[in-house]
Amino acid sequence: MARVQLVIRDEDRNRYYYQARQEGMTLSAWLRAAADERLERNSKIQPFDSIEDIEAFFVKCDSLQTDGAEPDWEQHLSVLDEVLRQGGSST
Repeated sequence: MARVQLVIRDEDRNRYYYQARQEGMTLSAWLRAAADERLERNSKIQPFDSIEDIEAFFVKCDSLQTDGAEPDWEQHLSVLDEVLRQGGSST
């Protein structure tokens, strides 16, 4: 098995360690699981092959829209700020 050295901020190490313990894992196991999940998620992303694929994608998105009002821009920014304050990713 290979050994990898990782340089991270102390605060990040503490957050990762705490989360690993919450999930009943070692830090190493938790980091491997996180990396595996990311690889799995990214392997499912298929690029568009043509303009027709892109157009079909947007047609499908339009068909999923509801008649409800979309949140205003300030509400979107508020949600993004909260996620970033909690150390998460908005994507």
